[in-house]
Amino acid sequence: MKVAISGAGIAGPTLAYWLRRSGHEPTLIEKAPQLRTGGYLIDFWGAGYAVAERMGLAPALQDAGYAVQEVRLINRSGRKVGGFPVASFRRSFSGRFTSLRRGDLAALIYGAIDGHVETVFNDSIADIEQDGSGAQVTFEHGQCRRFDLVIGAGGIHSPVRALVFGPNAKFQTDIGYRVAAFEAQGYRPRDELVYVAYTEPGHMVARFALRDDRTLFLLVYADDDECSADPKDLDDTKVVLRQAFDGVGWECPQIMSQLDQADDVYFDRVSQITMDCWSKGRVALIGDAACCVSLLAGEGTGLAMLQAYVLAGELNAARGDHRVAFQRYEQLLRPLIAGKQRSARNFASTFAPKTSLGLWTRNQASKLLVVPPLADWIIQREFRDDIELPDYAM
Repeated sequence: MKVAISGAGIAGPTLAYWLRRSGHEPTLIEKAPQLRTGGYLIDFWGAGYAVAERMGLAPALQDAGYAVQEVRLINRSGRKVGGFPVASFRRSFSGRFTSLRRGDLAALIYGAIDGHVETVFNDSIADIEQDGSGAQVTFEHGQCRRFDLVIGAGGIHSPVRALVFGPNAKFQTDIGYRVAAFEAQGYRPRDELVYVAYTEPGHMVARFALRDDRTLFLLVYADDDECSADPKDLDDTKVVLRQAFDGVGWECPQIMSQLDQADDVYFDRVSQITMDCWSKGRVALIGDAACCVSLLAGEGTGLAMLQAYVLAGELNAARGDHRVAFQRYEQLLRPLIAGKQRSARNFASTFAPKTSLGLWTRNQASKLLVVPPLADWIIQREFRDDIELPDYAM
């Protein structure tokens, strides 16, 4: 089948890889002029890691990633007040755990299909007309092409979801936080392989030392106003962040001076996407487009790869009958995703607790992960993926 895939982030290229492996002809459509690089740091484990292993990417993942040693929670003066060793996670997942930039993971996945799958950059899907035998897709730049299936993998702001299922606001739930990430060159101090985070009620500032003398910063702040306007451009984003973090302590003033020099800043609301159905006719959604668990959940990329793998596998098992495959894909994954979303709603507040009591409680609770048996129990209870990866003949 000819399959149009909107979005060349994590889910889209993973789906393209497995569709091609099973004999289909995927076409990736990406609005950006080139593959997006950089991005925030993600922890990668579980079912997503297992999919990456089946794609032969595990050694490259470990090379590109960072063996983070510690999450260190500090106070205004830089004194440690909480945190835990990350070794507990690597032990619990038998070493199948790493931390890396989202863009580096995307580049590794895309590298597995580069030269083998058609990719249309600098364009997007503007219209979809379905009929009994396929879908007529109109591109933003005017081109029209016919496909058997259309898959929306364009993230939380999916254009395919808006075209086929309705306005994004219908499915998006604001969790009450905003998040930003950017990189800087030559920042000091550096704490190698330590994720350092400072929090005061409603605000969190974190830094992590990357290779090549670069530092990644993550900013999270509480904003319960669902009607607050999103920044229009890079300059507006910087203004919004400076206002939000004005008066915040620790290294925040010098971090804000680094923000002024940044030429790329990621900014978004912390949201979830919940839908009654992930497909309609010949169109289906995967990844954040279908069921974003929220950026602060920490596992969205792995779940996106899992969804892509299962959808391709079910299409193969159903011998191309998309109705059967779409239904089976959703039946297999919806219970897992629903559980992850419930956990994520509770977990988001641990990044930037809104009260002093909440902050103190978070810091004390983090120390439980210092005790190995207790850490193992908590990690297995809260972070494991309760699903056995299906074996498909792809």
